[in-house]
Amino acid sequence: MTEIHDLTALELAAAVRKREVSPTEVLDHTLARAERLDPVVGAFVTTTPELAREQAVEAEHALVRPDDDLPPFLGVPCPVKDLAMVAGVPFRAGSAALGEVVAPADDGVVTLLHGAGTLMVGKTNTPEFGLPPYTESDIAPPARTPWDVGRSAGGSSGGAAAAVAAGIVPVAHGSDGGGSIRIPASACGLVGLKSTRGRVSPGPYRAEGAGLALEGVLTRDVRDTAAFLDVLAHPWPGDAYVLARPAGRFLDACERPPGRLTVGLLTQPVISAEAAVDGGVLAAVVRTARLVEDLGHAVEPAPVPFEPERWDSFEAIWSVSSLSAPVPEENEHLLVPLTRWLREKGRAVSGLEYATAIRLIQLTTREAAATWTGYDVILAPTLAQPPAPVGSQRIDSDPAADFAAQMAFTPWTSVWNLTGWPAISLPLEETVVDGVTLPVGVMLGGRHGAEETLLSLAAQLEAARPWRDRRPPVWSGTW
Repeated sequence: MTEIHDLTALELAAAVRKREVSPTEVLDHTLARAERLDPVVGAFVTTTPELAREQAVEAEHALVRPDDDLPPFLGVPCPVKDLAMVAGVPFRAGSAALGEVVAPADDGVVTLLHGAGTLMVGKTNTPEFGLPPYTESDIAPPARTPWDVGRSAGGSSGGAAAAVAAGIVPVAHGSDGGGSIRIPASACGLVGLKSTRGRVSPGPYRAEGAGLALEGVLTRDVRDTAAFLDVLAHPWPGDAYVLARPAGRFLDACERPPGRLTVGLLTQPVISAEAAVDGGVLAAVVRTARLVEDLGHAVEPAPVPFEPERWDSFEAIWSVSSLSAPVPEENEHLLVPLTRWLREKGRAVSGLEYATAIRLIQLTTREAAATWTGYDVILAPTLAQPPAPVGSQRIDSDPAADFAAQMAFTPWTSVWNLTGWPAISLPLEETVVDGVTLPVGVMLGGRHGAEETLLSLAAQLEAARPWRDRRPPVWSGTW
């Protein structure tokens, strides 16, 4: 018999609609798995059983309505990353410096997830302000990949990824400003999409800023990712970036063949010339390229779109953005060394330097568009290395070395934040390290607004090389 945690979000929503399982039963199962598995993987900073119980009862009352009137994910648990506000729930953003702040309102993405019928079962673990690609803060245990609990779940949506990969929930909210959905997707064997700039609004309470970060989800299934993009691709009044919705649903793209595509294979690191790419990671992306060819697409080598120095504009904006966190001056000493270092760098950036960085990002995007004009999709590794051992990436004694190591670990992901174009990490491959099988994410990047193309190709790849039956040891309680 299929267990609740074996179902995808779409399957679970269908089971609720058919009255095969009630939202309360789903919630009880989810909370029981969280109680058992969260101490192992470090997924949550807090669970919210009372709030989720209220929402489950609300969902059960809604089930008296015709199916056509029901929200798409009624009764499906979906926690929220602790960089977004949930009214009445503590909001700490991974930082000891914020103290015990209780969110006064729901962020827009939380409003949309609630409107879709999901159950907000908790806030997921994130590093301080979501800055590094590992989830090791001073206020919670590290987030660990369920494939090897001695290794990191990645970051900054590490807790979200750990919760989904461990089978606690089928979907979890995340956000991506430099790879923070795709990095943990790779480390935990999940699907993670960063959509096009303007596709998912930060409204109504937050501003777009430099436009690097977007909200999204982590899932185990391409169709779940597409269906949640349909939920989140909702404009709010005053949006700075606006994209027209497709004629149909993003979910529909998963049912359409993508046509014959020209795919550029990019294996050379972009933002860090010193990045060492693991042999298992390279072999994985080459195997994927062969699969893409077997499916009838053309695969050609793709050049690096710009010089590594161009990425300095990202660094300048990233350091300035770290200053936007509302840290009381008397609490600055409670920040982790990396955050303090970034904020000091941000204070040293002049107005002219910041304006220049914004201009260089725009010019870099034009260069990338011209360089890759002949490709429909760019295929690259998501990360340069397999999931890193817990504690190996956070270097408090030398924050500059910490940041340089981050660049070497993620030499492709932030390209898509700079350009604002969509990219998706797929758990197509695995590698063996010290006798342990670990997931390897493979990233597909598309043109501006090309989520439908990426989702169509991703669904085709998932059908050709399915990953559903792969389960990490924590899933079944063996680790």
